Amino acid sequence: MPPTITQGLPIREYLLVGLTAAALTFLLTGLVRRFAIKIGAVANPRARDVHVIPIPRMGGLAMYFGVVGGMALAHQLPVLRRAFEYSLDPVGVLIGGGLIVLIGALDDRIELDAWTKLAGQVMCAGLLVLFGLQWVSFWVPWGEGDGLGSVLVLDKNQGGLLAVFLVVLMINAMNFVDGLDGLAAGLGFIAAAATCAFSLGVLHDTGGDVGSYPPALIAAALGGACLGFLPHNFQPAKIFMGDSGSMLIGLMLAAASTSASGKIPYSQVDPTDTVALLSPLLVVAAVLFVPLLDLLLAVVRRTRRGESPFAADKMHLHHRLLEIGHSQRRAVMLIYLWAGVLAFGVVSVTLFDTAAVFWLVGAGLLLAILVSAVPRLRSRQRV
Repeated sequence: MPPTITQGLPIREYLLVGLTAAALTFLLTGLVRRFAIKIGAVANPRARDVHVIPIPRMGGLAMYFGVVGGMALAHQLPVLRRAFEYSLDPVGVLIGGGLIVLIGALDDRIELDAWTKLAGQVMCAGLLVLFGLQWVSFWVPWGEGDGLGSVLVLDKNQGGLLAVFLVVLMINAMNFVDGLDGLAAGLGFIAAAATCAFSLGVLHDTGGDVGSYPPALIAAALGGACLGFLPHNFQPAKIFMGDSGSMLIGLMLAAASTSASGKIPYSQVDPTDTVALLSPLLVVAAVLFVPLLDLLLAVVRRTRRGESPFAADKMHLHHRLLEIGHSQRRAVMLIYLWAGVLAFGVVSVTLFDTAAVFWLVGAGLLLAILVSAVPRLRSRQRV
């Protein structure tokens, strides 16, 4: 059983990891941009695109090197080194992430077909499972005569399949949502920050169990990389992250969520505290809600038309916000608002007073609805 640490939460160490990843990503993005232009990895405008001039992509390379730098620093810090000593999760993310970035970089340059990319995604997800990143158990509200529910324990095959499914699903969801300048990077930062906060809460509740260190480390490194890339990518973008970046974000978010939620010690949770028991599933759902909703709507929409789920169109959530009158920047900020309210709202429920959090989340959702509807209300007033 992993030991526990009682000297307090290593918040400053995680913050240092995130800032290191951000600084490295910010500095390396300019070099990657020149490299992308030199080898011809450039996104030329298409009918479904919002940008109107050719823009280099492959920014995921800079993000990955930022993640590597942040984790390398963590390995040199005495407290965070335990994340590597008692778990292979960070190593699995570095290897699987490196491979998914390579596949994405090839797609950014020569545009691989959908099935080849899917095979690569499954392979990378399988690598994570081989390194131990999989679901072990989760609570369900049935199965016990006392009405307190039960913990569903998964064997290695079931947990591995669930992890592969979540990784592939999240990779494609982030790939689908990457349609406006700064959108995927901002969503990645918000989701990573929320996952890191949840992991730190679990770390506190378990008295410093080092089993909770890896997800916070993965999330902190990813959050820093997304933050460092945003200045280059926010509208008007100088470089796109491309599939190399969006697939890296999806893989690392799924890995952090699985590492944080798939191994919760339910024996230390009050069996009458439903919110605490459901918190792992709630956090995963909230963090992934916006990109997964966009993915689900796209699949339903395209299959109803008799098209492939991978066929491109201009009906994503961000396209709809543009259609009703929002500017690119406002549409991106609105999606940030929706994602932030949902992700941090659910994480806050697991950390603070539930009633107060529900009121704040309700107010945030109401604000998001009103701001989203402003252009449509104005157009009706004009009519």
